[in-house]
Amino acid sequence: MPSARRYFGTDGVRGEYGGAVMNEDFAWRLGAAAGRFVLENGGTPGAMVLLGRDTRGSGASLERAVAGGLKSAGLSPQTGGIVPTPAVSLGVREAGAALGVVITASHNPASDNGIKFFGPRGTKLSDGQEARIEELLPAAAGEPWSGPLATSDLAKPYMESAQRLLGPGALGGWKIVLDTAHGAGAETSRGVLAGLGAELVLIGNQPDGQNINDGVGSQHSEALCEAVAATGARLGIAHDGDADRCVLCDETGAPLDGDEILVILALDALARGRLGGNELVVTVQSNLGVDAAVRAAGGRVVRTSVGDRYVTERMQADGATLGGESSGHVVCADVAPTGDGLVAALKVIEAMRTSGKRLSELRQGLKKFPQLSLALKVREKRPLETLATLPVAIRAVESELGDRGRVLVRYSGTEPVLRLLVEGESDAIVSTMMGRLSMAARNDLNVFP
Repeated sequence: MPSARRYFGTDGVRGEYGGAVMNEDFAWRLGAAAGRFVLENGGTPGAMVLLGRDTRGSGASLERAVAGGLKSAGLSPQTGGIVPTPAVSLGVREAGAALGVVITASHNPASDNGIKFFGPRGTKLSDGQEARIEELLPAAAGEPWSGPLATSDLAKPYMESAQRLLGPGALGGWKIVLDTAHGAGAETSRGVLAGLGAELVLIGNQPDGQNINDGVGSQHSEALCEAVAATGARLGIAHDGDADRCVLCDETGAPLDGDEILVILALDALARGRLGGNELVVTVQSNLGVDAAVRAAGGRVVRTSVGDRYVTERMQADGATLGGESSGHVVCADVAPTGDGLVAALKVIEAMRTSGKRLSELRQGLKKFPQLSLALKVREKRPLETLATLPVAIRAVESELGDRGRVLVRYSGTEPVLRLLVEGESDAIVSTMMGRLSMAARNDLNVFP
């Protein structure tokens, strides 16, 4: 079970910029604590730390604050500037850095920002490591970094690594719609796909510091799908703000989520004998149809808690090479040590080229169970086990569904939200069960309208 932490959620520390947590003073303290953590765990004074950020206007100031904290602990920060999160992850692993830091709030609006860390292997820190960093937080902040930060080119090696997946000219004659959410992948994903010969239709490629994820990107695929249908493109690709997510659209203009992408990649890898351990790792959020599809092809599915770092931890433990989340975090461990939206898209394109099938055909490998989800904004995340009505309702619904469905109720790790999910044999059953759970939750919790 995840360790108790005060500031870290499922993907780093995140909050409204200028608020109680996401401000320059706290960023400095967090950088100093991370530096102390590195030295406590065998790092040497002067060790290199690689930093990157997305396109939010608050990113540069927070980056300088984190760098100041790292310097106070005796480490040497270098910045890659605006780059995708997976570029920092890859850079840490390839350069032998002691730590990677990304200033990003991922798919959140521009008013938010966040900080997440990567260890020397390019993977996210564990719950216990994050809890220890919180213990090492100094009581007060010092001075942010002054003068120019040393730079490290993280974009070029990242792009070169991605391009090697398909080879020169592999996408000649391919029209692709690319939506980079006005985020960190605006230049890198465009450069890689264009470098492979694709004709691109661009959406969300004009970041101005305030428009990241604003009506575009992986959370808002409507414009992507409309553009694919209108231009006759073979597919559409959408990232989130830091480009570690991938959502696709097939040639008919219909969107694909992370579960569909994972099944396409798993079935392709199984057919070619390339799925490590014949295992796909997903979270409890993924549709039950994923299990059925992979099992029918001779593989197996293992589930973890929600959060791509729990997926990567299980992948490492089991020797698995593929895993991810229904949200579009896809980890192809044979290529990248963390979720990578561009790599996931290129891997799907590789499956299309190998099979000769259109994306609308490949997606048929997953037959989803009817599923309904609901996000209730709450004023307080009261422990579920202390509530009077909701736990009783959950047990009753689970008993009625049996092995023909499932229920998932959890608080978001990054937002003041209670998430409800129900799967079952029919839309009618799912709708009825969700109504019961929602009513119980509203009885117990102070829910926003």
